[in-house]
Amino acid sequence: MTPEARAAFERAAGFARSGLAELPRRDAQIFLLRLERYWQDLYDGLIPPYGEREAFDTLLEQLVRLLAGRYAARPEELKVLDLERTLTPDWFQRETQVGYVFYVDRFAGDLRGVEERLAYLEELGISYVHLMPLLKTRPGENDGGYAVADYRAVEPRLGTLDDLERLCRRFRERGISACTDLVLNHCAAEHEWAVRARRGEEEYRDMFYIFPDRTLPDAYERTLPEVFPQTSPGNFTRIEETGEWVWTTFHSFQWDLNWANPRVFLEMLDILLELANRGVEILRLDAVAFMWKRPGTDCQNQPEVHALLQALRACARIAAPAVIFKAEAIVGPDDLIHYLGTRSHYGKVSDLAYHNSLMVHYWSSLASRDTRLMTHTLGEFPEKPPATAWATYLRCHDDIGWAITEEDAAAVGLDGFAHRSFLSDYYSGRFPGSHARGAVFQPDPETADRRISGTLASLNGLELALETEDPLLLEMSLRRILLGYALIFGYDGIPLIYMGDEIGLLNDYTYKHRGDNRWMHRPFMDWEKAERRNAPGSVEQRLFGGIRRLIEARKRTPHLHAATPARVVDSGNPHLFAYTRPHPLGTLLAVHNFTEAPQSFGDGLARRFGIRTPFDRIELRPPEASGDTFRLGPYQSVWITDL
Repeated sequence: MTPEARAAFERAAGFARSGLAELPRRDAQIFLLRLERYWQDLYDGLIPPYGEREAFDTLLEQLVRLLAGRYAARPEELKVLDLERTLTPDWFQRETQVGYVFYVDRFAGDLRGVEERLAYLEELGISYVHLMPLLKTRPGENDGGYAVADYRAVEPRLGTLDDLERLCRRFRERGISACTDLVLNHCAAEHEWAVRARRGEEEYRDMFYIFPDRTLPDAYERTLPEVFPQTSPGNFTRIEETGEWVWTTFHSFQWDLNWANPRVFLEMLDILLELANRGVEILRLDAVAFMWKRPGTDCQNQPEVHALLQALRACARIAAPAVIFKAEAIVGPDDLIHYLGTRSHYGKVSDLAYHNSLMVHYWSSLASRDTRLMTHTLGEFPEKPPATAWATYLRCHDDIGWAITEEDAAAVGLDGFAHRSFLSDYYSGRFPGSHARGAVFQPDPETADRRISGTLASLNGLELALETEDPLLLEMSLRRILLGYALIFGYDGIPLIYMGDEIGLLNDYTYKHRGDNRWMHRPFMDWEKAERRNAPGSVEQRLFGGIRRLIEARKRTPHLHAATPARVVDSGNPHLFAYTRPHPLGTLLAVHNFTEAPQSFGDGLARRFGIRTPFDRIELRPPEASGDTFRLGPYQSVWITDL
């Protein structure tokens, strides 16, 4: 610990002791030990955003008193979980982890309804459930629930904080960890903070970016992109009551929070720890890339963002170490790795981050039947800190943006803009021969880039196959879906299943009354369709059973622990994507066929990694071979290890 940090710690420990006076001596000692262990991380994280402030010592005092108070109020069963997780810090990295993601109302109506569906989640083999967004939102349009009007209340139609606490306990009893969202970049215009800011209360005005006229907003706009260019152009909104302008990156009803004000840090930390004390184990930190503003930049991925996240994580390690963070940062590879920590922040920022590039290149390679771009881009991907994990996924509640750089495209002889245009045409069904049924989302008139909406099944051809009663197209669509799940189950991290993908839910075209076509891939769970998961030969049975078999294969394969990196290799066949998972038990070689035609690769690829007696961990048998060549069927995947 640096001398400056040590001196600050000694003062902070005194504040902590006074807040822990009513606790058993052992509990107080545990808190003080954690405070000392993570103090340097906390101190270093706070210096960039707040270290120059005259009131920095006051901030530290307020912060430590907050941490001690929340720790003192933490339920005993969660303190036991804290100790367990301290002894098993890799709990979330294990090959036994499989996630499931849903809107609570669309899955089961409300939180109590989720309790009634626990058996379904257990049958599938789920150990991590992301309850999408829960906190009280504004009435009317609310960005799918991400315009939070009250961070300290659950959306009333979904239940209460007590219902959430009860559900988290029920999950925990079954070995399932609960994840929910904490929107850090912005709150709803109806939030009390924003309401009081509009009334002119200075302490609340300072929690936002409010400008008297367009001078500074216009200067910022010169370097700011637009998130929703069609429905919410620009990044600033006029405040009707005052005639001023407020920063609103996403929508006019979502006011960006001013994280340069330490009060925002303290408020959000208190909310975070309240959710942790209710039993939430994973916090998805929403829109984190936008948290810090700097003139002349795109105001994304600024260094202070990583410092703030490091400080928040250190606070959680002190007061609620069972909790981990998942950063929602949908950015390019060079920026993404920083959310798991690099250089001085190495492994100290978030525990999980979405592997957006893996998702994008799954769709890219399916459309092109060519994996060279995927192999190049993911092969150049920075290796993450070993104590972290990616969140791997094929679809989520948001659109698909084609995060493919010009440089990566050029490296394999492609034009980046042309390839992105091809993908948008392909998945919106405009490209000749496309099997996809998707829709263009928010085309950007300046860049001409287009994003895509649609469910996993509809984008993979299942909707078209059922409409046309084409048995071959049906077969290929199911294989494409299972290929995707074999890819993310075997890659580096926690795989996340988006609700309904396991039974092939199609696009919901009733979204049109909402305007936002992302609702086409946010359908309600069809429980009648889910009942058909046990009907032999049905689409639902083939998908549910196929995904469950992959989950079982994952759970019996220790090579897939997230501390074991995924390293992309060139299979020698441009239609196959391959990677290894080097492990003390031996290397696992995963190979995926991205075409509807059989493909092959030489056994020299397996021998290169010490695999002499190849065994497929998915099928529990040797992979199909002819002489010194392995053969993969259409859209087949293999996880090969030495027998």
